[in-house]
Amino acid sequence: MDTALFDYPLPPERIAQTPAEPRDSARLLMVNRTTHKIEHRVFRELPDLLPPGTRLFRNHASVFKARLRLTRPTGGQLECLLLHPDLARDPAASTWWCLLKPGKKYAVAAKFGAPGIFEATVIEKEPDGRVLAKFDAPGGVLAVTEKLGEMPLPPYIQRDHAATAQSTPDDQNYQTVYADPAKKIAAAAPTAGLHFTPAVLAALAARGFKNFDLALRVGLGTFRPIAAEKLEDHVIHREWYEIPATTRQALAMPGGPRLAIGTTTLRALEDYFLKTGMSAHNGRLGEPSLPPEPWLAEADIFIYPPRQFAGADLLLTNFHLPRSTLLCLVSAFLSPGSTDGIAWLKEIYADAMAQGYRFYSYGDAMLIL
Repeated sequence: MDTALFDYPLPPERIAQTPAEPRDSARLLMVNRTTHKIEHRVFRELPDLLPPGTRLFRNHASVFKARLRLTRPTGGQLECLLLHPDLARDPAASTWWCLLKPGKKYAVAAKFGAPGIFEATVIEKEPDGRVLAKFDAPGGVLAVTEKLGEMPLPPYIQRDHAATAQSTPDDQNYQTVYADPAKKIAAAAPTAGLHFTPAVLAALAARGFKNFDLALRVGLGTFRPIAAEKLEDHVIHREWYEIPATTRQALAMPGGPRLAIGTTTLRALEDYFLKTGMSAHNGRLGEPSLPPEPWLAEADIFIYPPRQFAGADLLLTNFHLPRSTLLCLVSAFLSPGSTDGIAWLKEIYADAMAQGYRFYSYGDAMLIL
């Protein structure tokens, strides 16, 4: 399938640079897949729009200050974007995959760091630009990020960066209100969840809607455009996810519609259903009970049309980059089992642009019923 099918023009002024204020005043484009009807609503109306009994599955991971702006020994500037620790090789989490800019200057065995705070050594380099580095950081790498780091905003959100880390509105804005501080593992925000406010959560609870959490290491690969001309040639990024027993139980039990909050959540659910043999409606057949341990796995599936879905019935998402894997996933979800969603998504996006919607991480939302 041609990657160009998932391209579309977007004027730069439509890329949101700041979130709506308040968050739940963001616009919400609602798509009904049965009637093909589109409605233009406001996010705070979400509790009134969901079908009765809907169960919400959300990523409650916290974003850590993954971007470090450092000075090289030669006096030049160095940017280090931490992605995730290599726990398979180093359970102590002192060995991390990261991106260095400029990365070409750093070969294996090269060192970088901040004098008196930490030193890191490059131990491996990948063709895609990723670097594996061993950190000598008293207190751990996350302690370094709290001291020196910045929130890892995507490059399309423009900021004037100070020479040293400081508190900014993005420290709160680029974090969901339900983020768990104990799950500070993500190098990118689950942006569909950024629209929720305590008021919306309270309204959902008052109507009997229940939330079920999972934790995802959302990383840079989520947002990278597909470079291959054919989708089948694209090597999909991998994302670690963890599903606790209570959420697994909810997935295994029959009930109301399952709403995936975010495309990365949907991808994790599909990966989980695939790897555990779950069916769309009856859970894992023949399994009397689920073990109390959380399910930990690495999502490695690439979802694009035509594909059927088992993990979720509804999707809440933002508006995504052209030629991105997330755009492919949304196209598939619009019309499961066919390729009709590709053209339909372009029509929806064109309508959103005509209606003045704001795009990408700090932009508006879309609800697919």
